[in-house]
Amino acid sequence: MREPVELRRQRILSVVQSRGAVKVSVLAAELDVSVVTIRRDVEELTRVGRLRRGHGVARPVVDAPEPTTVPAARTEEPAGDGAAVALVVPERHSYLYETLHGARTVLEESGMRIALHIAPQSAGAERPLVERALADGARGLLIAPRWRNARSEELDYGWLAEVGVPTVLMERRPRPGSALHALDSVCSDHWYGTHLAVDHLVSLGHRRIVLAARDDSPTARTIRTAFAEIAATRPDVEDWSIVLSSPAAVPGPGPQTPGAPAEAAPDPDGDATAVDLAALLRERGATAAVLHGDVDALMLVQRLAEGGVQVPRDCSVVAYDDVVAALGSTPLTAVAPPKAEIGRAAAELLLYRLAGTAGATGPVRRTELLPTLKIRGSAQSIPTPED
Repeated sequence: MREPVELRRQRILSVVQSRGAVKVSVLAAELDVSVVTIRRDVEELTRVGRLRRGHGVARPVVDAPEPTTVPAARTEEPAGDGAAVALVVPERHSYLYETLHGARTVLEESGMRIALHIAPQSAGAERPLVERALADGARGLLIAPRWRNARSEELDYGWLAEVGVPTVLMERRPRPGSALHALDSVCSDHWYGTHLAVDHLVSLGHRRIVLAARDDSPTARTIRTAFAEIAATRPDVEDWSIVLSSPAAVPGPGPQTPGAPAEAAPDPDGDATAVDLAALLRERGATAAVLHGDVDALMLVQRLAEGGVQVPRDCSVVAYDDVVAALGSTPLTAVAPPKAEIGRAAAELLLYRLAGTAGATGPVRRTELLPTLKIRGSAQSIPTPED
């Protein structure tokens, strides 16, 4: 199924607003669509005043520094005393680009020079980027490793614990007792976010709930674990189940998260079928679903409609991420992690460590910020017999 036009254009806006000017060819490669399609989108976004168009380049409405190379790195113009902070985030990750934007605002206001490195999707891609940044003189590091599976996370523990400069993890919480347990981190409390979603649906009278979620990131795994724990311990949830939100939403080769529900992997030839959420809802008698993340949620809602299930008439839906959840034909009620605030808090903590003032070498900080619930039109109460 093709990605909705409005969703693709929102992704374009997210990339351009987080990085500044971006080549049309780069956008086409990252969004996996043709250059002609991206050029048409950029022209329309320019027409309605949401972008500016240059020669082969999409620019934000507000000027921002242009990138040099993608995906390897982008370095801002020097500012202040030339001190540099490296930011490392995965490519094609609009959620973390919002986090990056929050960090960038704080660092630029401090006069700190920024070296932005976009890690490709290959395993272990972050380490050479960090080593390059350190060789170039970076004094500090803000990083959100991809960590598609538990093994890839463990492989990063050793070298990341020994980078030798102040480091803050963004939206990542290492395993308790690991080499990174005593590393500064700032992330969303995704257990609380999952609780908000379940509690909202239960308050509307729903008792049979499905979670359709990814399983290829630390956030996804936390949401899955939290949902199982919350649903299993709430007496007002009569039935619950967890399925993949997309055939491609698996962690890839490597050990699975301990305790995660067993699921069939995609076909080795790449022909995995789409999640038949409509059939599952009928089978389980479920009246509500929590869907992670936003893109998968919007696609699943479309497939529900094709299967004769209307949202919210037949099924109430809460999305998780709130990057583009509001853009669907039915705007989705969504859990909204404080993405930009995570970046700002992480940058402020890193600047505190770099300041060298009394207390800057104090106890490690593991900060959690609470998500909020954005009520829109995709969830409604179950009619009672009296209704």
